[in-house]
Amino acid sequence: MSVAQNTNKILPGLALTCAVAIAAYAGEHVEVGLLGGQWIESLVLAIALGIAVCTFKPLKPSMKPGIDFSAKILLEIAIVLLGASISLSAIRGAGVWLIAGIAVVVVLSIAATYVIGRLLGLPPKLATLIACGNSICGNSAIVAVAPVIEADSQEIAAALAFTAVLGIAAVFLLPFLYFHFGMSVPQYGTLAGLTVYAVPQVLAATTPVGLLAVQTGTLVKLIRVLMLGPVIFLLGIITKVETTDANGKSGRHPSLVPWFICGFLGLMAMRSFGLIPEALITPMETVSGILTVIAMAALGLSVNVRSVAHAGGRVIVAATLSLLMLGAISYGLIVALQIQ
Repeated sequence: MSVAQNTNKILPGLALTCAVAIAAYAGEHVEVGLLGGQWIESLVLAIALGIAVCTFKPLKPSMKPGIDFSAKILLEIAIVLLGASISLSAIRGAGVWLIAGIAVVVVLSIAATYVIGRLLGLPPKLATLIACGNSICGNSAIVAVAPVIEADSQEIAAALAFTAVLGIAAVFLLPFLYFHFGMSVPQYGTLAGLTVYAVPQVLAATTPVGLLAVQTGTLVKLIRVLMLGPVIFLLGIITKVETTDANGKSGRHPSLVPWFICGFLGLMAMRSFGLIPEALITPMETVSGILTVIAMAALGLSVNVRSVAHAGGRVIVAATLSLLMLGAISYGLIVALQIQ
């Protein structure tokens, strides 16, 4: 099949996903205007709108190639570009013990959340998505990990939708701990950086406490985000090894690490060594964000709403228990490091 024929097959579905993504951005803009803040990201809105379209107006078969292209290829490109937004320079001056402690918190949180999810009857891939989302950086981690472990659209939508609600709840509830439990500003900033999902949410949770809390929370959060690279790398290896073993194939093994993980790590290294011009960083982040929203719209258009609703209760319980457990582990680190 020629390039032109492939393009013609992709265009209808791609156009639909782009239209849903534009509607999500418009919804976010309205939300900011009415509520004064971005409480539900365009990424989550894109999934919700995609599900609504798919539910109320069955899609034609001609839409499938473009939707599949958006959900897979565009998402993988977005993950590669995401690497340019992460720089190892964030850890300078943070201290070896703090860095090691954050790494331990992330590892323990992922392991414990996965166990909680499985005990509640969640499928392994959904449990992994929730574990990585809660433990590292919310939606970004879920989006980055999903294609690595080959999660399906229902699992991705469920993980994103219900952890998004908890992310917003954490922003509102965390300041309560500072004002009513006698935490110091550095302690509170560290706790916020370790438990809140996204960097903008860390800013929202720490701003009421002051500049020192904002600076501490942001630094801790950025170090936590750096764990995304090693985690998706290891998950890529584990997934490929399990797939190879399950298929019983012998001889030449497939590549253990998907191409987009290599691209992600490569751009992260280039950013860390100053090989990417500063003028390109913001445009690359913007393109990554746009492609991610389009990919989420495609995932929404592929979702069976009954499957997501069926998993809803268990996902909320798993994510809530995970967040509480993450808070306890994080507070343990604060005590162990004697942060005052």
